[in-house]
Amino acid sequence: MAQPSREESHSRRSGVFRRRAGTGTEPDAVSTRRIRYIDDGHLVVAPPETSVEDALAFTEADENRTALLLYPKPTPEDVAELASAWELHPLLVEDLLHAGQRPKLERYEDALFLVVRSAWYVDDAEDVDFAEFHILVRPRAIAVFCQDGRWIDGLDADDASGAADRGDRTLLEDARLLQHAPESIVYRLLDAIVDGYAPVIRGLAIDREQIERQVFGGEASVTERIYRLSQEIIDLQQATSGLADVLAALRGGFHRYDIPDPLRTYLQDVADHLSRVHTRVGELRDSLAQILTVNSTLVAQRQNEDMKKISGWAAILFAPTLIGAIYGMNFDNMPELHWAFGYPLAVGAMLAFALVLYVIFKRQKWM
Repeated sequence: MAQPSREESHSRRSGVFRRRAGTGTEPDAVSTRRIRYIDDGHLVVAPPETSVEDALAFTEADENRTALLLYPKPTPEDVAELASAWELHPLLVEDLLHAGQRPKLERYEDALFLVVRSAWYVDDAEDVDFAEFHILVRPRAIAVFCQDGRWIDGLDADDASGAADRGDRTLLEDARLLQHAPESIVYRLLDAIVDGYAPVIRGLAIDREQIERQVFGGEASVTERIYRLSQEIIDLQQATSGLADVLAALRGGFHRYDIPDPLRTYLQDVADHLSRVHTRVGELRDSLAQILTVNSTLVAQRQNEDMKKISGWAAILFAPTLIGAIYGMNFDNMPELHWAFGYPLAVGAMLAFALVLYVIFKRQKWM
């Protein structure tokens, strides 16, 4: 069987994750690239006009130097410039140009490529938004692409300098870790993403509690809310499980790529936090499934009650209908047909029969 082309594969993957935030940049957009230097563990802000080639020259001058290239709102020109300077593999370049991918870790020669997703809770809409990040790590250099034009906490990258400042505080504020750059920057980013899942879980847990009250309150609109919340939890579960695979792959390369012991400890801590988050997400999904089952049961019970009432009234109306139908037949020889009290007796029988059935159904709580 013919294998699908890489382009077709990307088109399929683009629908895996919903991308509600900014979804790209016009080809002629101005680059928002920000470059930061780490010289022997000390942060140095590169001049605004610094190019990718300048950053590469800076790192090659001393093995204790590292360059961070942050792209708050990347353009195809940014990717092309980086690919040319770093001599990236064509398949890696194609990955950098396509968003909407699952979290993953891949190695291309001396380059490590990661796709991860952050999440934040939008309280007004009772929704979870996601941002996709592509991380490219090379010896003494790292590039971070904010594919959705947002930072970890949802900060809009239209204010590119703001996103870059937030990135500095998140990735570069720990001077001790900077001695282990660029791996330390990867750790800081993953740690911030995992920490960002906690408020999302709290928001979803509050929604679940509200839904429980709605279910037992008999609100008809709760079913749609359950399905919408289930979709949010499924998306979050996909993001956390994918990130767990990424962390497992990173930990699997500790010895092969000689990762410093302090970073191993930090990454293990991130993995432990993520494991708790993933477990909590699974519990939310299971509890929501139970709520949906309970809601379906309650709906069925209410429908049963309605059917009891309908059936009871149908039986009550059937009695006079039966008597009326018998005496409505065109026969000459019928009991009491010419009796003066025949009509009142028939009507009385109808009312008595209906009243007896009503009392019976009332005692059986059908009415």
